[in-house]
Amino acid sequence: MHMKKEISFLFIGMLCLQLTACSDSATKSTTTENVTQDAKGQSGVKDDSSQKNVVQVAVGSKDHTTLVTAVQTAGLVDALSNAGPFTVFAPTNAAFAQLPAGTVEGLLKPEKKEALTDILQYHVSVGVFKTDAMTDGQVIGQVNGDNITITKKDGKIMVNGIATIVATVPASNGVVYVIDKVLTPPAKK
Repeated sequence: MHMKKEISFLFIGMLCLQLTACSDSATKSTTTENVTQDAKGQSGVKDDSSQKNVVQVAVGSKDHTTLVTAVQTAGLVDALSNAGPFTVFAPTNAAFAQLPAGTVEGLLKPEKKEALTDILQYHVSVGVFKTDAMTDGQVIGQVNGDNITITKKDGKIMVNGIATIVATVPASNGVVYVIDKVLTPPAKK
């Protein structure tokens, strides 16, 4: 009789372990479903319930398809999908269209990746700079090592005296300021 009790306890214990193992594998399965199959970095994490990051904000905008193509071509998607925080000055498609004919197409060529990266990084600051705290003449360092200057004119906030901030979109890893011109980094000495 005593042996039957031990076997029963052993059987119940094994059953509990099996159920726990099944529960753990179900949890692991659910967790891995949030990462796409070909995920190579932060941009591969799928999260439909959190606030969008700066890249997802741009991807979700029909007015920023040129910017998204440029960011993808330069290989900056993962960098801008990370925690940040970032302030991104995001030119619209119309802003890119104002550049001389062939400029965008030329920058998207593989041999121009370094120049494209420099221009895109000139549109990004590390940190969040809120418009209500921006001051006339404020200088902000950009990721590419150069600076931009903020000016306030007629109630508008401008970048480098040429690009106007036309919209503000908060993101999980910073803020996106929609601008109406493409910023050009100063010539390298």
